[in-house]
Amino acid sequence: MAGPVYGLPPVCSGSRVLQLARQYQMAVPFPHIHFDCFLNPETAAAIAREFPDYHSSAWIRYKHANENKNGLSQRELFPPAIGELVDQLNSELFVNWLRELTGIPDLIADPSLEGGGLHQSSRGGFLNVHTDFSVHHYHPHWKRRVNLILYLNPEWQAGWGGALEFWEPDMKRCVASYVPLLNHAVIFNTDRDSLHGFPDPVQCPEGISRKSLALYYYTISGGRRSTGRSTQYRPRPADGLFKSAMMRFDSWAVALYSRAKRRFGFSDRIASKVLSIFSKL
Repeated sequence: MAGPVYGLPPVCSGSRVLQLARQYQMAVPFPHIHFDCFLNPETAAAIAREFPDYHSSAWIRYKHANENKNGLSQRELFPPAIGELVDQLNSELFVNWLRELTGIPDLIADPSLEGGGLHQSSRGGFLNVHTDFSVHHYHPHWKRRVNLILYLNPEWQAGWGGALEFWEPDMKRCVASYVPLLNHAVIFNTDRDSLHGFPDPVQCPEGISRKSLALYYYTISGGRRSTGRSTQYRPRPADGLFKSAMMRFDSWAVALYSRAKRRFGFSDRIASKVLSIFSKL
């Protein structure tokens, strides 16, 4: 495969899907799977080279008590190879493979990349352990079911931190941890028990950032519209009382913001500016 536009990632080819599905559905603490060579290596390296510069004005800054990272979800602003990969991972061919892998028959893609797309965190960046929002902000009948995160860090060292952590529902311990190395990918169910994050500030050198591409997949529910639940952050056993209180207060603020976003339909760019003001205070 010369590039992402020419078909599924190599890991998705062949007859291994039944074996992978068993591995996925039996994983703890919740269904997931980790790939250490998700794309053709040349494709992954080319995509990593295209990743937008950290200082670009296109990035939205998410900086508050529970996270410090940048996001870019506008497909039209992606470099060519990254855009082609996103289109492939949102294609019916790939989504059908995801249905077989996860055992969720009615999965659909989200071309708008709401909350997803490109993410990166420079030195000091973090994302506290959390469960994800459960309903699409602009499609109230879409229930969020599966996350795919592809890492694009050719120079990353484990000592810099930034590993994706999966925690038990009672938050007593971290059960699985995946270093964000180039071409590694993690696919996992997202529900009220899918606690994940990289809560310790990354220690990469200046000029290097933790880079990833995230896509979220949904099922369509019938019946009444639902506001669902917003992103819920959870303190770890070692987090002190003050930090735990700040995290809970911030979760409450995020919930208010999510409800307003669904009602009025504004974008995260507005919230980014407001958060920048509060972070300075």
